[in-house]
Amino acid sequence: MTMTWEELGWERLAAGVGRCRLPGWDCTTGLVVGEGTALLIDAGSSLAEGARLRAEAQELAGHRVTHLALTHPHFDHVLGVAAFAGTEVYGAVGIDTVLGGRHAREELRADAVGNGLDAHLAEEAVDALVAPRHHVSGEWTLDLGGRQVLLANVGPGHSAHDLAVLVPGSPEVVFCGDLVEESGEPQAGSDAVPSQWPAALDRLLDLGGEDALYVPGHGAVVDAAFVRRQRDELAARFGVS
Repeated sequence: MTMTWEELGWERLAAGVGRCRLPGWDCTTGLVVGEGTALLIDAGSSLAEGARLRAEAQELAGHRVTHLALTHPHFDHVLGVAAFAGTEVYGAVGIDTVLGGRHAREELRADAVGNGLDAHLAEEAVDALVAPRHHVSGEWTLDLGGRQVLLANVGPGHSAHDLAVLVPGSPEVVFCGDLVEESGEPQAGSDAVPSQWPAALDRLLDLGGEDALYVPGHGAVVDAAFVRRQRDELAARFGVS
């Protein structure tokens, strides 16, 4: 008997669309179920977490995960990617410079350990890391067995390679990655591009509109008014319009 979204600890947002908040860093992973297909959005912070997400997504979808979209290349969103062998992986153009090069991978490992991930788990995940096969420049429409999902390269902002996922429907759902955070102040690390972050949020709002549900990388689901306030706060914080 298939378990429900709630029984597995996932929040159902619309028909065939949901998300879960992972322990540790309160990172969000999303799922969109199509006919014979399933898109997972972000892969968790370790191989074990990725394997758990894959198993739960398969339980909810009734079939394997066929697509994986990475919203940005930070450890808590990407280190589980190797658990999705055989899955078509998507990321913003340039994400392979972070996930593919030796120096960049060492920085990723150090960031994970510095933020509290066990060193062995971090090394294991980084060693197995696979860069996305598909690089999104502009917009890319995925056909998920009768339902279409839009991948949009809306960054840079929180990182140099920010990807949003728009799921049409009633309501529309926008997975924002860490361009939007609800459970704390948006984090701007060394790879953030503050001067363009407000513009990235403008593009998110253009994608989803006033009535969409906006799913932040960390925290509770928010509305367009919240995204607009955060956009204005970031513009003031970084001195941009």
